[in-house]
Amino acid sequence: MFPEYRDLITRLKTEDAHFLKIFNEHNELDKEVKELEKHLSSDATPELKVLKQKKLHLKEELQQILKSYDN
Repeated sequence: MFPEYRDLITRLKTEDAHFLKIFNEHNELDKEVKELEKHLSSDATPELKVLKQKKLHLKEELQQILKSYDN
């Protein structure tokens, strides 16, 4: 995720508690989604849709934070 920001991500994970929290939440949701996808025949389940939406929201928030440091 965001390879162009790899160094900044590493720095923010140690300097910004909010960024670290969101980053970790995103990674946990990613694990949950992958695990559910392994066991479901369709990704159209309401639970999976909700998890994917939350994950996307967190990713967008992470991207906004990273872009704010890019200026």
